[in-house]
Amino acid sequence: QVQLVESGGGLVQAGDSLRLSCAASGRTFSTYAMGWFRQAPGKEREFVAEMFWRSGSTSYADSVKGRFTISRDNARNTVYLQMSSLKPEDTAVYYCAAQINMWKGYDYWGQGTQVTVSS
Repeated sequence: QVQLVESGGGLVQAGDSLRLSCAASGRTFSTYAMGWFRQAPGKEREFVAEMFWRSGSTSYADSVKGRFTISRDNARNTVYLQMSSLKPEDTAVYYCAAQINMWKGYDYWGQGTQVTVSS
């Protein structure tokens, strides 16, 4: 069992920056990957970024590449999403997710944190 809690969302203007945090607790001894997803009202959930835990390799959606950075603090069991040059189309609920087994996909999800970008 893994529990994930996101924080750091808020209301910002286009061009601003924001950093989201995801604190993990429970059985975090073996993690394959952690990722960020987002969902806007009336839209499907979409992939944003992920980090493969062993290697530290990262992957990003084309829509955020060059603007968003995923990072981690192992001592704090926390993963971050640094967002810069925010656009109104980035407005969504952002979810943190954890993948324990590489063959099972993302199994654990946080409650989400709202990010609203005004024009």
